[in-house]
Amino acid sequence: MVDVSKYKKMLKTRLNELKARLDEIEEELESHNSKDWEELAVEREEDEVLEGLGTSGQDEIIRINAALARVDEGEFGFCVTCGDEISSERLDVVPHTPFCRDCAAKHA
Repeated sequence: MVDVSKYKKMLKTRLNELKARLDEIEEELESHNSKDWEELAVEREEDEVLEGLGTSGQDEIIRINAALARVDEGEFGFCVTCGDEISSERLDVVPHTPFCRDCAAKHA
């Protein structure tokens, strides 16, 4: 049986990190207002990278919130597909995963 409180703490810590990073990304995107065309072109390239990071962070937040919901429902640590217990080794690497190793391979 997995230590749910350990993973809940990990998930909440990661969630706070992501929210802080998204705030930084938003501030950076809003700060770009160069009048020079060359600098503006560089800023736009940087914006694309930042937007990609922001999208990735938002996706991870969704997965973390789903995992925290599973914690609240008493279903955390069990595969949503087959119902088998997810190994602690897998949860240590991807604590928000809803799938055991076998089912994750099928969803890839």
